[in-house]
Amino acid sequence: MRAVIQRVKSSSVVVSNQEVGAIGEGMMVLVGAGQEDTESDADYIAKKIVDLRIFEDSEGKMNLSVEDTGGSVLLVSQFTLYGDCRKGRRPSFVQALEPDEAKRLVDYVAKRISERGIQVRTGVFGADMKVELVNDGPVTLLLDSKRLL
Repeated sequence: MRAVIQRVKSSSVVVSNQEVGAIGEGMMVLVGAGQEDTESDADYIAKKIVDLRIFEDSEGKMNLSVEDTGGSVLLVSQFTLYGDCRKGRRPSFVQALEPDEAKRLVDYVAKRISERGIQVRTGVFGADMKVELVNDGPVTLLLDSKRLL
């Protein structure tokens, strides 16, 4: 699985002109599932999201997690994280997991995060979504359960 994590002051997602998810301070996470991903990959991504120390402590050092700060997570499915742009001008998405299984894994990530007591809001899988955020820092990180970036 792949994830793009952004530390935010606020974030929201809109589908068909209706807000379907919004958070205050926390993380806005784009997450995608690939052909070889399993629940083990989803567990890795969920644990990393909750445990990453990317929030500042009283001394201004990135030393606190979203769990430590009481922040929230806005989790948005994003199959285009598996777009391969190395050849030609149009990305190939053949490495993205088929939609039904991808939705199951993305939902599983949300469940695992919420089991840790973190408020999780989500987009709508497969919908045309408009995502807004106020990136804090800016802090943006990439995760991949299969390899180091």
